[in-house]
Amino acid sequence: MANGCSYDVFLSFRGEDTRNSFTDHLYAALVRGGLRVFRDTDEINRGEELKPEIRRAIMESRASVIVLSENYATSTWCLDELWLVIEQRRECNHFVLPVFYHIDPMDVRKQDKSFDIKVQTSTRWTDDNVNRWKAALTEVADLKGMVLSGLETTFLADIVHTIHNKLDFKLVSLPQNLTGMDTRHKDINSWLKQSEEEFLAICGMGGSGKTTLAKYIIDSNWRTFENISFLEDIGSRCKDSRDLCELQEKLLGDILGGKNRKIPSVSHGMCKIEEALQTKKALIVLDDIVEQGQLIALLGNSMINTQSKIIITTRVLNTEEWLGPRSLRCRKYKMKLLDDDESLELLCRHAFRSKIPMEGFEKLTIQAIRYCEGNPLALEVLGSSLFVSADIPKTDNILHWRSTLKLLDREIDSGIQRILRRSYESLPRYSNKELFLHIACFFIGTDLDYVVKILEHDYSALSGIKTLTNRCLLSVSPNKKVMMHRLLQEMGRTIVNEESPKDPAKRSRVWLNTESYDVLRKGKGSETMEGMALDMQMLKEEKNVFKITELMTDSLKNMDNLKLLQLKFVQVTGSYENFSEQLRWLCWIGFHLRTIPSDLFMGNLVALDMSYSCLEVFEPPMILPLLQILNLKDSHKLLEIHNISRLPNLETLILWNCHSLVHVCETIQQLKSLALLNMTGCETLWENSWKMQHTNPLKELKVSTSDERVKGLSTFSLPPSLQRLFLNDCYLESTDSSPLCFSIQSFLQYLNLGNNLFEFLPMYNHLKNLRVLDLTWCLRLKWILCLPSTLAELYVYYCKSLERVTFESCRFTLQEFGYEGCLNLLEIEGFIKLVPLVKLDETDLGHLKWLKEHQNHKVCLVGDDELTKGRSLCIQILYEFNIMSTSLPDINDPNMTPDYISESTSLSFNVPLGPKDRRLKGLNIILKYKTSGEDWAWFTKITTSNGVDLMYNPIVFGKPASGEVGIWLSYWPIGNTLKVGDRVNVSTTVMNGLEILECGVSLVYTHDDDEVVNEILENDMEWVKILGGDYSGFQLRTGAYYLCRRDFFEFIEVGRLTPDWFKILVGDTVDCTEIRGWRKTGRPQQLNQSFIELKTVKCIVHASESEQIYKIGEMSKSSHVGKTLGIPSMISASASKPEDTVDTSKASITETIDFTSSSLKESMKSATRSESSVSESESVEITSSSLLIKEMKAATESGDSPAKDLLGQLPVASSLSTVASPWKKFSCFDVYLSCDYIFTTRFKNHLCDGLVTAGIQISPYSLHFVSGGGYLRNSEARASIVVLSENYASSVRCLDELLLILERRAKLNHFVLPVFYDVEASDVRGHQRLFALRWYQTSSTWKGKVDRWKAALTEVANLPGFHVSRNNETSVIREIVGTVGHKLYPNAFSTPPHPTK
Repeated sequence: MANGCSYDVFLSFRGEDTRNSFTDHLYAALVRGGLRVFRDTDEINRGEELKPEIRRAIMESRASVIVLSENYATSTWCLDELWLVIEQRRECNHFVLPVFYHIDPMDVRKQDKSFDIKVQTSTRWTDDNVNRWKAALTEVADLKGMVLSGLETTFLADIVHTIHNKLDFKLVSLPQNLTGMDTRHKDINSWLKQSEEEFLAICGMGGSGKTTLAKYIIDSNWRTFENISFLEDIGSRCKDSRDLCELQEKLLGDILGGKNRKIPSVSHGMCKIEEALQTKKALIVLDDIVEQGQLIALLGNSMINTQSKIIITTRVLNTEEWLGPRSLRCRKYKMKLLDDDESLELLCRHAFRSKIPMEGFEKLTIQAIRYCEGNPLALEVLGSSLFVSADIPKTDNILHWRSTLKLLDREIDSGIQRILRRSYESLPRYSNKELFLHIACFFIGTDLDYVVKILEHDYSALSGIKTLTNRCLLSVSPNKKVMMHRLLQEMGRTIVNEESPKDPAKRSRVWLNTESYDVLRKGKGSETMEGMALDMQMLKEEKNVFKITELMTDSLKNMDNLKLLQLKFVQVTGSYENFSEQLRWLCWIGFHLRTIPSDLFMGNLVALDMSYSCLEVFEPPMILPLLQILNLKDSHKLLEIHNISRLPNLETLILWNCHSLVHVCETIQQLKSLALLNMTGCETLWENSWKMQHTNPLKELKVSTSDERVKGLSTFSLPPSLQRLFLNDCYLESTDSSPLCFSIQSFLQYLNLGNNLFEFLPMYNHLKNLRVLDLTWCLRLKWILCLPSTLAELYVYYCKSLERVTFESCRFTLQEFGYEGCLNLLEIEGFIKLVPLVKLDETDLGHLKWLKEHQNHKVCLVGDDELTKGRSLCIQILYEFNIMSTSLPDINDPNMTPDYISESTSLSFNVPLGPKDRRLKGLNIILKYKTSGEDWAWFTKITTSNGVDLMYNPIVFGKPASGEVGIWLSYWPIGNTLKVGDRVNVSTTVMNGLEILECGVSLVYTHDDDEVVNEILENDMEWVKILGGDYSGFQLRTGAYYLCRRDFFEFIEVGRLTPDWFKILVGDTVDCTEIRGWRKTGRPQQLNQSFIELKTVKCIVHASESEQIYKIGEMSKSSHVGKTLGIPSMISASASKPEDTVDTSKASITETIDFTSSSLKESMKSATRSESSVSESESVEITSSSLLIKEMKAATESGDSPAKDLLGQLPVASSLSTVASPWKKFSCFDVYLSCDYIFTTRFKNHLCDGLVTAGIQISPYSLHFVSGGGYLRNSEARASIVVLSENYASSVRCLDELLLILERRAKLNHFVLPVFYDVEASDVRGHQRLFALRWYQTSSTWKGKVDRWKAALTEVANLPGFHVSRNNETSVIREIVGTVGHKLYPNAFSTPPHPTK
């Protein structure tokens, strides 16, 4: 009730004129519009005075509609109403709308005709009354009113619309402090305005704002619909059929208008609603639908009016199953939680009544926001409970905040719990609820397949997780991790705690270290216990002074139903027969015994994880028929594996970094289900095998050792069932007697042979299932031949010696191909050839043999960074799409004199009659140009009057030095398509970066003496295959050939190209979206399903805190090179290997240094311009790797520097390539970036882009794998940005980098800015969770440095910095750039927001 008003509208009318006609229709229209209307239904006798209720109704209404009809002024009652309405208007801003019903407004204004009122002898028609009434009539006539004309229904709708607008009428009540609704409404605005879809399903977790968004949609759009209905909270209101009938009555009344119809049964109501929905244009919201039956009861199954819109809010995602055939007309919108900025605003509005936190509450506010994770309900409830009262001292308010936030770590707010728990209670099966609780307590962030395997047998996890996902209780991340909103996790754990609030031993699950330790220490376990987790190292850190009591296995004897047991660095003594026989999952990180106890029953285990164990011999004590996963990662003392055939159904075996392993039981070949084998870093196993003569290490591995515990020789063959095999970092070699052929492993899909020592590989065309092949860092590999046509991804990063890649089909069909650092790569079959001119004979060049005279010139190539970075500056010949091209400096040669020339970007000519007995072979096209900027987008195009339409963007071309001219010469073998008289148009379309100075064309004919010579690129194909190959994948709908290997559409999306560039190139007939996602193979194709699944193939490993999942396809790609869009490729270059690999390959480090200076050419504009100068490149050629080694080691000669530890491992390469170093002339850069390159790639790329755009120079040495301390010392950066992510402390390189950074800060006033990327500063400062460094404490190699690393983490965490999450990256990056810029260049950058500690 707005402003204490009982009514929205008071109707004043003359009953005898309009009561049963116009006014009745008007009343019904106003009521249908949701307005509260007062209409007096009594007949009034002439001369009677107004009743008191009439006076009260006028005073309690917000507006009045005066229906002025012919006899209106003959009633003193009507005139008294009018006078009171006008008085109310004068005094209370009462809105008055006169409606002139079949009368002239001038008659009212001048009191003419029936409005000519006069004094009469009657007691009511006195002089005073008549004067008052006349004044009222004049005033109401002067108001802006409405005169009846046209259709009455339209006129009535206009009246209702006018009232709504004037009263700012709202059909629904929106909550105060709305935040973020505008952006979410925009997301679905097209559905309301343009879409033919009638249904919108708004899905999301409880409290995410679904109902509020639906109300916001109604409030913003209800005026465009005839009828509105909002049925709120259906799920909790529907207990039986009578409840459904009441909702049907309400819905039917809203659709048809007027009073609710009585509905005797649900089926009867469905029929009535179906009839109404077919005729009415309605906007309907069905809020909180829980099951399909509710939806059918309220909407029926028939078609609805296509102009109607129906919004469903639900916590269930699979609404398409509810709607059946109508799902095709339904759009699903998954509710977006609030980002950090929106969360901050909403919390502050409730807590501080402002958009920003009060001074002194900043850190506490951030803590509260992170707890809520964008859930609006939680932010409102928590913000209100933390309201800062002005009547309470500030210190008391802060104490209240701290106490409340501390309590949230133990107990979720009851208001939030109540809303969230409804989703849990609505789960259809008991097993679904148990599955949810297990995941909430033990498996958040764990690989989906891993969880399914462990929980499938007892809880039907595969279908159960689907149910939980559909109910928005769970989600699966793109890399297939099981994720859950923090509040849902807290809700689940609260449910478990409620089982026994005071005695953890009586609960079904215990996950807190203190509680688990107490249960084991006191031996209080019970039969109710199903899951337990204990991390002793974490427990020691949580308790600063903690006396460890020896734990006994007897503590487990009462836990007969224990299924899930996770122990980390826990040592127990006693008999292992007390362990539960129901165990499905035993995760014992750091297992302390040398062998598996014989009395440990493992018969029901599905997964056994003993990574980082002290095992020396692994031998199953019995047959384990259910075991599918065995993880022995980083068991550095493991020597032997025996009787592995006792694991008949093993699917995954992880031996990653088992460096001491020398013996594997030959029965491994009998494992018919083994699909994934990870032997990364098992170099000792293979090293011993090479000592055996004539031994195939992969088919008949014979292992010998001097260790007395390993007797004799053993042989084994890899099982034929393998699908994914990791043999990287094993120092494998290949000889004629020991080929790496995998002759019986025909099911292989993924093969990683990276960082090995072989020079060649056998042909793999027999591996018809192979999808991914990773050969990264195989430094000696020279060629890869006859790859299977099924291969989807190939990674050959930094294969320095690689020259040639060929395919079984002779066609290039790879979906992903990484080849950065392959400096000698000459040919990729079906893709390109890029050959130095000096390596070609005149016969290879055909009619361009004169180019040999210029082979000693040098040209800087740009375009595809993976091809050009570090490559020789000598002239190269490119063969691509059967087009031959090269880039030259501005030389004069008579052989380049064109037949046709133009100083513009295009020219045309008619094909002339050629010399006698000579055939036209093709065209030479010569361009002279200059370059500018860093983005180059251009195409050369040939069209002819007989239908030839080719446009070509070369993958690489020459970039002349600033101000100088370059020449691009190309030969197009299209002579067989050209006939005398054909009109030929040659043009170059430049979108960015080039200035064309001259365009020329020469016709190329055969000579008398070479008619039969099979010259390169010559062909006799039909014109459909104009260039002598099948390029249908590059053909547009118009038939034109778009010969390009790049996705230029990405440049549009980042604003580097305007959307109309494609129109300039091809005209108006093709939309630029046709080339969205263009690949090296042309038009994007539907990926093979097995390849899509393989993109998220995982190897399950336990790292510093919890399970890490390595996406095989993306890992290979992102861990070595980043994708760039027009910015220097250096900026997005990633690490070449995972940082947590401690035992770094010396060969890898050497080769990284060997490539560093040459591969960094394009990091900054100034460096690029300097490097591109040919004369300077000729005069300043140095051996880059030896220079860097020399400089890096020189930096460690004095003092105790951490760089010694990193750089002492660096060998001097035996053979070094000479490449010009562009960084020699730079003495100082602006920023050094220290980060984990694997798991922060996207953020690092965005941050680098922001810094470069702002003109801030990034040290190139901080962007490559061995960027450790030596590079930092050498580069002399003025500032450092330290990105502390969840894996930062698991990288020795990062930790040593941090020591050097802080050393520079102490000695040289070096500015350091920490960025906390999805981590808490308190965890970094206190060495908690992922920053505990406990993994290094167990290693003698690093134990001596742990204290220094911890001190450095504490120091950097105490510095002012920024907190970043995936939701606020863009805004925080702007602040980071502003902060660094202002620090280094205070006059050029405005003062940014201060970082928070």
